[in-house]
Amino acid sequence: SLGGGSARGHYFHQDLLVARRVFTNNPVSHYDVGSRIDGFVAHVAAFRQIDVIDIRPLPVKLVNIRFLQANMMDPIPESLVGSTDSLSCLHALEHFGLGRYGDPIDFDGFLKGYDALHRMLKRQGTLYLSVPIGPQRIEFNAHRVFSVRFLTDLFSKHYTVEHFSLVDDEGNLHEDIPMPQDQVDISFGCHYGCGIFELKKL
Repeated sequence: SLGGGSARGHYFHQDLLVARRVFTNNPVSHYDVGSRIDGFVAHVAAFRQIDVIDIRPLPVKLVNIRFLQANMMDPIPESLVGSTDSLSCLHALEHFGLGRYGDPIDFDGFLKGYDALHRMLKRQGTLYLSVPIGPQRIEFNAHRVFSVRFLTDLFSKHYTVEHFSLVDDEGNLHEDIPMPQDQVDISFGCHYGCGIFELKKL
């Protein structure tokens, strides 16, 4: 344990890492879907405007944060199609369709959400996506866990993987690591890790 608090775990590492990448890449606009307001969104809002979409309401107005309440399993409005060159969805997609946050039960909810994210991005835009990784399963009604092989197969039709980082089962970050097939096939040895993908839309 560190003096001043804990500096480990999925949210701590992903929120700082992706906020730093958004700062470095300096997109024209940045949208976020479902990530933590008091973590990642707050980090980004410290240095730029961020548009936030969530199924849950945001009852307070905050500097640099524009908010839209929406269910991303529904068809997205035309105004959002191709609306941004930078998009994040951190530790959120695995919840879609399981009802934990007031969303309707839908077995394909995460795929509908994934499709909505893809439609929002401009061509060559960047998607920062993090989800739990390990043996593929649903832990109802908490979340899904995805195998890295399933994810890379899913991404291959829509994106190139520009950077991959992970938080292991002990809560430690491994930043910008290679993805050899033997490690992909065993989800890098994780049972409940966090895969952090920086993806470029084809």
